[in-house]
Amino acid sequence: MTVGLLGGSFDPPHAGHLHLSREALKRFGLDRVVWLVSPGNPLKPDAPASMMRRMQAARAMIDHPRIAVSDFEARNHTRFTAESLSALRARHPMVRFTWLMGADNLVQIHRWDDWQSIFDSVPVGVLARPGMRRAARNSVAARVYRDAQLPARHARLLPVSKTPAWCFLNMPMLDVSSSALRASGLWVRDGDALAEM
Repeated sequence: MTVGLLGGSFDPPHAGHLHLSREALKRFGLDRVVWLVSPGNPLKPDAPASMMRRMQAARAMIDHPRIAVSDFEARNHTRFTAESLSALRARHPMVRFTWLMGADNLVQIHRWDDWQSIFDSVPVGVLARPGMRRAARNSVAARVYRDAQLPARHARLLPVSKTPAWCFLNMPMLDVSSSALRASGLWVRDGDALAEM
């Protein structure tokens, strides 16, 4: 089985996450995509909305039988992507995992804890995000792993490729982000909601 993992705080989940997941299923030929909802993001100063609220919102949004939501990181007390991947691979040795992310994350993944072990342990699928194509292609990670990049025409080979391997896909994009939804007031974090009462 090939499973794409889309990690993040999902604060809030939105149509862009769903669009990216559907494209990943189709373009990488994955059997499933799992949203790994993280307890928090070490690179962000503010705590996200409660885990329960984000999980409920993610489950309510998903309308595809091969996309699921998981609180694996909270249940297993893993804080960083590299350690979560290690734990998942140990628990599910027969599954071929592919790490999925938007191009915005490729731009700053070199700031993640033990980031190179992510590329060295699982294939990485990168999907275009508005305004991020050029920055992603010139990122630290793209330069370090330049020789490991698969052409987009071979995207379906990514999940079964020997690591390190990564592939950048252009796709029709939705201009929506969690930070924009929070800024618009359409999603209020739990603490903010309490403060307003």
